[in-house]
Amino acid sequence: MLKLESIKSEKIWGYELWIASTHPNDCQKEFLKACGGDYPLLVKVIQANDTLSIQVHPDDDWAVKLEGEGNRGKTECWYVLDAKPDAKIVYGIKEGYSNQVLSDAITQNKLEDYLEFVNVQKGDFIFIPAGTVHAIGAGLRLMEVQQSCDLTYRLYDWGRGREVHIQKGLSVIKREGMIPVAKFPGKFECEYFSLEQINIKGGWSMFNSGEKCAKNVQLIYILSESNAVIRTSEEKIGKKILSEEIYAVLPGEKITIEGTAQIIRIKAKAD
Repeated sequence: MLKLESIKSEKIWGYELWIASTHPNDCQKEFLKACGGDYPLLVKVIQANDTLSIQVHPDDDWAVKLEGEGNRGKTECWYVLDAKPDAKIVYGIKEGYSNQVLSDAITQNKLEDYLEFVNVQKGDFIFIPAGTVHAIGAGLRLMEVQQSCDLTYRLYDWGRGREVHIQKGLSVIKREGMIPVAKFPGKFECEYFSLEQINIKGGWSMFNSGEKCAKNVQLIYILSESNAVIRTSEEKIGKKILSEEIYAVLPGEKITIEGTAQIIRIKAKAD
């Protein structure tokens, strides 16, 4: 079992914490060593004090087509950790408009008229298949699980002057696979990852029975806790856990959490 230490990246809109990453752009070397290779997921905590750009990510096929062999697409999901009143996200783009219309709207600074805005609250879950136009609004803190990919095509940046990627971004837009924003149902699964929320009262144990390879490493994200501890089968005394910590459980390891806590267990699917 390995407690992962986050890597912080300051942004003009707030900051990101890369809390589970073997991606070369911000790699946790101890995690890479423990995995023994490339872990197919990337987990972040995102603090948005201002609204992020309107963006879209390619799927696996488009990632290779536009950026070359060896690139993954980026399907992701968000769990809302905290939200100010009236916090919003952009989740999708209105139907019925051609890429030329959207391109003109971007260059004329009118893309807002074509976006779908959704109010969100603490505990909400948002699934963002690759190709979905999206943005995180101001006043949100999220836990994000995604494919291990750092490809972002910025369509629109609210006049902040950063580079936009109109041609690439419009070419990868999709509208399939979106689901209504709602409270996290307790379990979620897609072709790249699965998430399960577990509410612990007293004690809970798990054994990672997967074969030894990077994709079979499981992650335990601490949503909340109350005097809870975590330990391996070799340890008699547990270590106190804190909210927003994350632990990697390697294949062949057993862990136990004692006390009261809410956790999210994250598993990678076939890559």
